[in-house]
Amino acid sequence: MKVTYQYNGKDLDIDLPENTQVITPNKVQAADASQEISSALSHPIGCESLESFLKGRERILVIVNDGTRPTPTASVLETIEPLLRGHKVSLLIATGCHRGARDKEIRRILGTTYAAYSGCITSHDSRDESSLVYLGESRNGTVLKVNKAVVENDAILIIGSVEPHYFAGYTGGRKAIMPGVAGYISIQMNHKLALRPEAKALNLDDNPVHQDMVDVLSLLKGKSIFSIQTVMDSEHKVYKVYAGDIIKSFNVAVSAADEVFAVNIAHKADIVISIAKAPMDLDLYQSQKAIDNAKLALKTGGILILVAACLDGTGEKSFYDLLSSSDSPQQVLENIEREYKLGYHKAGKMAEVMKWADIYCVSELDKDIWEKIFITRFSSLEEAVKQARTVKGKDASILVLTDGCVTVPKIG
Repeated sequence: MKVTYQYNGKDLDIDLPENTQVITPNKVQAADASQEISSALSHPIGCESLESFLKGRERILVIVNDGTRPTPTASVLETIEPLLRGHKVSLLIATGCHRGARDKEIRRILGTTYAAYSGCITSHDSRDESSLVYLGESRNGTVLKVNKAVVENDAILIIGSVEPHYFAGYTGGRKAIMPGVAGYISIQMNHKLALRPEAKALNLDDNPVHQDMVDVLSLLKGKSIFSIQTVMDSEHKVYKVYAGDIIKSFNVAVSAADEVFAVNIAHKADIVISIAKAPMDLDLYQSQKAIDNAKLALKTGGILILVAACLDGTGEKSFYDLLSSSDSPQQVLENIEREYKLGYHKAGKMAEVMKWADIYCVSELDKDIWEKIFITRFSSLEEAVKQARTVKGKDASILVLTDGCVTVPKIG
């Protein structure tokens, strides 16, 4: 059978056995963005309407995602802008521990509302201690610091998007605060919890990363928060929008996100091919998500083939340095136990997979870069599949994740 996949900005084809499982995000009907947003605001979940929420409040903090998320922030702001008039509005871009948003990026995030808010926009800086306030500790012992603006304003309006996340369970909702506008130490301690087995895609109940995020909200009790959460389809078009209470609207959005990205599979495979589509294929640090999702469909002792051009290299330096300086995947995990730095959680997640599976890759990066981190590089997917079938046998089962960074396979 012919399977089409994306590599380095191009659609390519490969011939694979007829019984290959080809897994894509579920097809859903995209909505009219403006109508869906308006409908969500007209039917808030667990709280009063946005108009009532804003009444009598002078200073409103609006927290929005940075440019790395597919959130339709501009569309939401265009819809609610008339309700925000007359209030002193400030916008805080939830960058987590990433760099501040550049003007060009901010214009893209805000769209036509840029002019209305251009004088009151701040990018969160997790390393600026003077901009942070200490709230306490989570049940897991994580030090919880957040941007002062969260506690200094009369009310908070959060605009986010929800999809599966490989260690937080899901993006969106509470994630706007932690790690979105949290302190560096808080983010570092929270992300170390990603190495616990409960920290995985689609899991919230006993997920320690999620617990930290919820604990931040509990320490903000008494602070009024109105949440607008979007769910996008695999083409980044609006599928569903929910508004209201931050926890209740998030929980409903989680179910909608599953409808798009949680995909049933018939059985695990001996060989799993996971495609990191643009822009997640820019570097290894980002495309690692395609490895973590693919492991859920792979048999123990199997071969995982990552397809990611990685034109920008390996990404976060500390992440690659840890992998390349270790003699084995087990040593990677032991080194993390001795000392943890932000970024190590991704190295740890990869090392965990490497302990029970082999990883191949198709990439533009040099072969020796991959060999230093226990991955075998091939110049084409055909070559990688040929070698995998030589190792596992011509009757080996194959599964392809055509959008591996966002598709979460489940045994159906």
